[in-house]
Amino acid sequence: MLLSGCENVQSAKNGSMKNVEVKKTALGDAAPGVRLPVAAALALMTLLGVDLFHGGNGLVAVGAAGAFLVGLWLANVEAKREVKAELEEKPKRAIDRLTAAQLGAAVNEPLYIINGKREVAFVNAVAEEAFGTVAIGASLQLKFRAPEIQELLDQLVSTNQPQMLDYVERVPVERAYRVHAAPIGEGTGLYILLFRDQSETRRIEKMRSDFIANASHELRTPLASVSGFIETLRGPAREDDRARDHFLSIMHEQTSRMARLIDDLLSLSRLEMKPFSKPSEQVELNRLVSGVADSLGHIAADNGIEIKLDMPEDPLRISGNRDELVQVFQNLIENACKYGSGGGKVVVRGLPASDGNGCSISVRDFGPGIPQEHIPRLTERFYRVDVETSRAQKGTGLGLAIVKHILSRHGARLTIRSKLGEGSTFAVHFPGPSVVATQVEQFH
Repeated sequence: MLLSGCENVQSAKNGSMKNVEVKKTALGDAAPGVRLPVAAALALMTLLGVDLFHGGNGLVAVGAAGAFLVGLWLANVEAKREVKAELEEKPKRAIDRLTAAQLGAAVNEPLYIINGKREVAFVNAVAEEAFGTVAIGASLQLKFRAPEIQELLDQLVSTNQPQMLDYVERVPVERAYRVHAAPIGEGTGLYILLFRDQSETRRIEKMRSDFIANASHELRTPLASVSGFIETLRGPAREDDRARDHFLSIMHEQTSRMARLIDDLLSLSRLEMKPFSKPSEQVELNRLVSGVADSLGHIAADNGIEIKLDMPEDPLRISGNRDELVQVFQNLIENACKYGSGGGKVVVRGLPASDGNGCSISVRDFGPGIPQEHIPRLTERFYRVDVETSRAQKGTGLGLAIVKHILSRHGARLTIRSKLGEGSTFAVHFPGPSVVATQVEQFH
């Protein structure tokens, strides 16, 4: 209804209005804050206008009705203004009610609030987990004794200006932080310190710079060698057939080394840039591994190695990219033949998972083994345990990095076990229905 309280609206038989009485409107009974919509008011004007023009007092009645409707419109505008102001005020009231504990808990970085005496007024849980517990009221200068932190606190309190510092916490594990410190508000006498963890960013930057330096070095060394032999062939060795053949052989070896490096770099780049898609091709690992072992027979023989296969009778099948998996096992078996040559054999063993969920292929050598401190870094680009041995074996330092990326695309993981004097085992674990992220695990 437009008017819940309109009563006694009467019209004369000849069409003239004799009595119009409006006792109350819906506004009178409405709940607080409720206003008659403008559309409803316009509908009321139309209704009253039609009926009231039939009588002699029509103009007066219409004028009264118009004034009434203008009042309704103004009330509606005022109501909207009040609602808008209330909505704007609610967030402010909510912020006023926030406590330091609530704000600190929402920050996923170590955070301290101190007073002008450098005493701790608040510390969040992340800070206590990173740096250990500290009592409220304790001196933060006694907690952080590093000279750079001491200087930052002094500058913060004395200048009352924001400060920033790069800080490295070395115990128990080295982590790099960027410390942001600033006064809180006007005249509060409080200061906030936020420790932003930069460790991962620093690690990535170091890997990038190491990669550029290593790639440049790996290309520059053979190029310098080739350039030197070219100069020699142009000069003293121009007419020396024996020296010329020797130098050309070395130049061929160096250019082949550069070609292998470029091929591996391109292969790694393709793997990193290729959009991820779960391989759907069914691959029988028994046959694939056997084929790889046969293709590496001449390398094994050159290093005095016999490759022994120990595969189950039932085929081990997985969903995968055949060419990429061939590359994985070529790298692992070839490395075992070259770097485990003192043991006389390499054993390649396939096993279904004990819970029936997936399978594993391990490549074991019986060579000198790898020191434990090197194992976590073996899949980094250009990382070598023994640089000279690796170069002598024509390695590029990218093989295990490529293996890691391929296994990641297959939801598989690589585990590495090694003991000095007993050899090393590189095992690839393929998942069943569940996909496991690639990781390198160190076994002691």
